[in-house]
Amino acid sequence: MTKPPLTLYLAAPRGFCAGVDRAIKIVEMALEKWGAPVYVRHEIVHNKYVVDGLRNKGAVFVEELHECPDDRPVIFSAHGVPKAVPAEAAKRDMIYVDATCPLVSKVHIEAARHHENGLQMIMIGHEGHPETVGTMGQLPEGEVLLVETVEDVATVQVRDPERLAFVTQTTLSVDDTIDIVAALQARFPKIVGPHKEDICYATTNRQEAVKAMAPKCDAMLVVGAPNSSNSKRLVEVGSKAGCAYSQLVQRAPDIDWRALEGIASVGITAGASAPEELINEVIDAFRDRYDVTVEMVETAVENVEFKVPRVLRVPA
Repeated sequence: MTKPPLTLYLAAPRGFCAGVDRAIKIVEMALEKWGAPVYVRHEIVHNKYVVDGLRNKGAVFVEELHECPDDRPVIFSAHGVPKAVPAEAAKRDMIYVDATCPLVSKVHIEAARHHENGLQMIMIGHEGHPETVGTMGQLPEGEVLLVETVEDVATVQVRDPERLAFVTQTTLSVDDTIDIVAALQARFPKIVGPHKEDICYATTNRQEAVKAMAPKCDAMLVVGAPNSSNSKRLVEVGSKAGCAYSQLVQRAPDIDWRALEGIASVGITAGASAPEELINEVIDAFRDRYDVTVEMVETAVENVEFKVPRVLRVPA
């Protein structure tokens, strides 16, 4: 039986970013240096396949520091942690390695600097997301106020409207954030913003590729985890950019083939914590059912690399 033709548009950039790459490398190098088990507070990155792979190598994932023994190394996830966490690890004389993405650390430093200058912070982010919790935990209680939507801006209660600054979670939708920033600036004309956009280069690049790809596609699949903020944003960006069917899938078996009946073109991208193997798995699943032609939609070339902490580069 002849397979129906299908054009697969493949977004570039897609998948792993430099911060995720570095975080995974940190766990692997820690296992090489200190042997198993190495403890990791929270999922190192939001991807079950990656986490399961590291667990098989000897990483133990926990939610909180009190679940870790004093005599084994612990790694903090790429999303960042509140200041109290490394302080507690130091108090317990633990070996700890901070895998916080350097672009998240940049936001932490920014928040601390504004605080030293006597400004109260407003953070644009998603409540309960580990990155938001980590950033808000850099400063004392009440010093960082969270807004998630334009509507929140209208009701946020600040100490002094003349002495404010804002930061953002690094994985938000660029377009949605522009609207929230505009609302903040309209209500608090003296609010201080970051020197450079907080939303990271990888989030921005992946969203731009989706915007370029979406109008060409009958459907779009984002390979990523349901708890991955940047992956969920890619689904939303695809819908807003004109793709009628934009869905998140963790792996090839999650594809809803009935929903794709009669289509001629599909766009594929992946969140910043999804490995290339899972993207290839999805492409192979389409090749099994269709006569596939792959076309690349490239909007940027990434060559960013972050060094791993020095403690992992020196022998044990």
